[in-house]
Amino acid sequence: MSERSAIPHDNPVPFPPFWGAKCIEHLSLKAVVPYINKTALYKFQWGFKPQGKSPEEYREWAKKEVDPIFNRLVAQSEAEGILRPQAVYGYFPCQSQGDELIVYADPEGTQERCRFPFPRQTTERKLCIADFFRPAESGEMDVVAFQLVTVGQHASDHARDLFQANEYQEYLYWHGLDAEGAEGLAEFIHRRIRVELGFGAEDARDIQDMIKQHYRGSRYSFGYPACPNLHDQDKILDLLEAHKIGVRLGDEDQLWPEESTSAIIVHHPDAKYFGV
Repeated sequence: MSERSAIPHDNPVPFPPFWGAKCIEHLSLKAVVPYINKTALYKFQWGFKPQGKSPEEYREWAKKEVDPIFNRLVAQSEAEGILRPQAVYGYFPCQSQGDELIVYADPEGTQERCRFPFPRQTTERKLCIADFFRPAESGEMDVVAFQLVTVGQHASDHARDLFQANEYQEYLYWHGLDAEGAEGLAEFIHRRIRVELGFGAEDARDIQDMIKQHYRGSRYSFGYPACPNLHDQDKILDLLEAHKIGVRLGDEDQLWPEESTSAIIVHHPDAKYFGV
């Protein structure tokens, strides 16, 4: 077992409003809209590059030329139910042991539910996600949150129909909105978790600043360096009862429907993104 990093554990453990999973079956896309990263959507998904414009010039240009496209799609989605945001999330008692996070079935920790092994940095601070939680030998119980969100299969089907009908520009718009809509939904649920755990007031006041990780803790999605094992999502789907929103793990351990994301939510103030 690798040496544990020197992460302090003097931060108070937040108490969750409930244990286990909660399902949000119906959510308006308009509630998610403020959390959508328009920079990622406009520049990278839709390909509207600055082309020599200053940041201020680009913002003004985008308001006139691109915001109407965005607003049209959101209105159409709301009217026709194209994107159907749903989520499951929940809180679970946990402790760490070496490079593993132990998730318990009860707050007393009498029954182990599952374990998540994580890689450890070989350089820098030798970080591992498990380090951000109370170690089992401390005798202190910690809390971990998990979340799973989707904009639904219908959103992908709508974009695919446009592609097959050779409506490539509309396909590009909808495919981009599907992808960034799912990411915005993940931000929305993560924000809800921080509020419920009692430290949402630490978030940046401006939402666009907030989504640049200006908040306490971190949201780690599987497939990235800090938690690369996509198959471990299967444990999250079981913990959160993912069948309630129709999400499953498909071939090559990819979530289905396509525009779905899962994550582990770490409340420790020192938790930020890191590579391995």
